[in-house]
Amino acid sequence: MSPTPAKRPGGGRPPSQRPSKPCAHCGLPFTWRKKWERDWDQVKYCSDRCRAAAKRDRP
Repeated sequence: MSPTPAKRPGGGRPPSQRPSKPCAHCGLPFTWRKKWERDWDQVKYCSDRCRAAAKRDRP
């Protein structure tokens, strides 16, 4: 049996190689997370706080 390689957090990519984009509310960059894997193109906000604040700020 060959030893299995150690599982890295982050899908096997170091954080510097993960995709990132700016938050639509605060403008700070945020990086890809496993929970956003299927919806990465639709993710606009870095956190629930920014999502809620953007919703409040709408006219």
